[in-house]
Amino acid sequence: MSKKRIFAFTVIAFMLICILTNPSKEKFEEVIANKTTAIIKKQLEYEDQDAITLAMSLFGNKIVDRFIENNIIVENYYLFSIVKIKWEGQETPIGGGAIKTVWLSPEIDKKTDEIISVLKSL
Repeated sequence: MSKKRIFAFTVIAFMLICILTNPSKEKFEEVIANKTTAIIKKQLEYEDQDAITLAMSLFGNKIVDRFIENNIIVENYYLFSIVKIKWEGQETPIGGGAIKTVWLSPEIDKKTDEIISVLKSL
């Protein structure tokens, strides 16, 4: 076999692997929900963490899920995906995913701080 054919088969195999292992929208939502919950707990800085856990289980998870449902956009490009957050009319990339892995950029921390500060001022 020639080197061109081996290279072509390798590229095709890599593309198929990427397509078949691209993370689902649900995987992105799960990772973002976990990250958001951790950031909210850290932002509250409450001494009794059990109270925060109880409050999050009663109210917070529903709020986080609704926020993710309405403001998180997952753009699937077959080989990889990009996740964006929509806030105040702007879409900001906050992460990506490929080969069953989701990466979140530090931009999610900045956006979450901005959103929480707006919500605290209400």
